[in-house]
Amino acid sequence: MNGAIVAPTIAAIATAAGRGGIGVIRVSGSDLLPFSLALTGKNPPPRYATMVDFKAIDGVAIDSGILLYFPAPHSFTGEDVIELQGHGGPVVMNMLLARCLDLGARLAEPGEFSRRAFLNGKIDLTQAEAVADLIDAATTSAARSAVRSLQGEFSKAIHDLTDELINLRMLVEATLDFPEEDIDFLKAADAFGRLSRLKAKLAEIHSRAGQGKLLQSGLQVVLAGQPNVGKSSLLNCLAGDDLAIVTAIAGTTRDALRSAIQIEGIPLHIIDTAGLRETDDEVEKIGIERSWKEIERSDLVLLLVDSRHGIGAAERAILARLPAGLKQITVYNKIDLLDKPAEIHSEASGSVISLSARSGEGIELLRQELLKVAGWQQTEDVFIARERHLRALALAKSHIEAARQVAEGSQPALELFAEELRLAQQALAEITGEFTADDLLGVIFSRFCIGK
Repeated sequence: MNGAIVAPTIAAIATAAGRGGIGVIRVSGSDLLPFSLALTGKNPPPRYATMVDFKAIDGVAIDSGILLYFPAPHSFTGEDVIELQGHGGPVVMNMLLARCLDLGARLAEPGEFSRRAFLNGKIDLTQAEAVADLIDAATTSAARSAVRSLQGEFSKAIHDLTDELINLRMLVEATLDFPEEDIDFLKAADAFGRLSRLKAKLAEIHSRAGQGKLLQSGLQVVLAGQPNVGKSSLLNCLAGDDLAIVTAIAGTTRDALRSAIQIEGIPLHIIDTAGLRETDDEVEKIGIERSWKEIERSDLVLLLVDSRHGIGAAERAILARLPAGLKQITVYNKIDLLDKPAEIHSEASGSVISLSARSGEGIELLRQELLKVAGWQQTEDVFIARERHLRALALAKSHIEAARQVAEGSQPALELFAEELRLAQQALAEITGEFTADDLLGVIFSRFCIGK
């Protein structure tokens, strides 16, 4: 977008809540030099750290610190930006923020600084989302991927794909404008070759984005099974800590217990649930109902089975109730009691692993299988992505496939061919924000933290 959007001055504390050696307040708006003069008595030079007193309305110093001034358009938001770096106590930060509001600023909404940067053309939508993803990154791999997206790698891949679509659309539109040209357009323009290349590039981008989505949100894994099959022991083993109470008493776990772990940089949200059985205990019944709700929301279920008994009627009842399409791994636990080795094999329903949660034997097999089921491929070129990106890429792919079907028809209709290409380009444009509804922007930026 050309030119900065004139908007009210906004201010917010940009550092985390609580006490700290330094606290930062960010202010963005139009023509902030008078604001700075009223606050500090100085007009700071651009991009120089200036030592100042931050003054109250009566001239008494609220705090002493550093003032930084970034004039438009050379700032994060594209507007004038000043940053006030003072002492990071909550009281002094709130006093300084209140003074900014007295001077005419209003409190920034969540994500409003990033939204202004997007609206002023400083970053596109994928880069704006990468800002929040970098802040929220739970693993080193996720942080590195978010930086790649923030630096524009994801956007460039989308723009390169869009450019190829545009070139093909131009040829189609030119032919539609001059119908008297008696040529076989589809062959002359290498339409089939171009579509094949577009489809291949789109598949590559979708794969990299899918890996980034996995880094960003991880996998929801539920431990399910009968009481006393070792679910809590397995949770403790995977987490490397005694998070769950383990006893020989059936029904010890009565509510979902969550733990976040990492396997090769992939965040896994492990949920230990109450044993699934018939019971007259009202509290346990509530826990079992919650267990089924967790299973319905999960990406993967680990069905634990006692190796000494195998799968019986109770386990078959659990399997019959699992949501259709839910990925599952069957875990035969307590092999240490049978003196059996750890092993893994495949069945129609999914992988089957024999292990001991108590001794740890076979746990590495489970870790690697979790990565495999998640679809993780060790690579350094993924970029952070979200579910909306994957949906948009899938939609673009469907329109490109539809365009090919039109082209392969006995009497190809160039108008329909052109329309499918236009819809594919529109789907890609939604990723970077070149074609995005205002309500979607509101949802995206409302999830950012205040001050960003």
